[in-house]
Amino acid sequence: MPDPSRSDDRLPDGRPVVVFPCTHDAGRSQMALGWLDHLADGRAVGWSGGSDPAVEVNPAAAAAMAEVGIDIAGARPERWTEEVSRASDVVVTMGCGDACPTFPGKRDLDWELEDPAGLAVEAVRPIRDEIGARVRALLVELGVPPAV
Repeated sequence: MPDPSRSDDRLPDGRPVVVFPCTHDAGRSQMALGWLDHLADGRAVGWSGGSDPAVEVNPAAAAAMAEVGIDIAGARPERWTEEVSRASDVVVTMGCGDACPTFPGKRDLDWELEDPAGLAVEAVRPIRDEIGARVRALLVELGVPPAV
């Protein structure tokens, strides 16, 4: 876990930290974290969380990610914490509105993406692909060329 007391935000080894908060931490944020973990291959650290976490990851999101070789089925939605958000380099919100954290001096991005809740896998695929493209671009901006 990032150290909230650090002033330079990066981990001691220089890896950037990205937090993906959204409302339920069951679809978009879990897919973004799955992409980041897969593409960064340990060279960046990601966290996800929700303001009102769901009980489980969205099954259609998990199935869509499995199609590209990324397993998020065993992930567990969690509540985001202010401490983790403060210790990050980038906070990427995804549809949690006023419940999402913003902190002065942090790089905040708001990715407007359709919520996959209640959608079939076919409808989740374009959301998955858009998130993957955005995570790739973010990693490049952070100086972490995608591994795949």
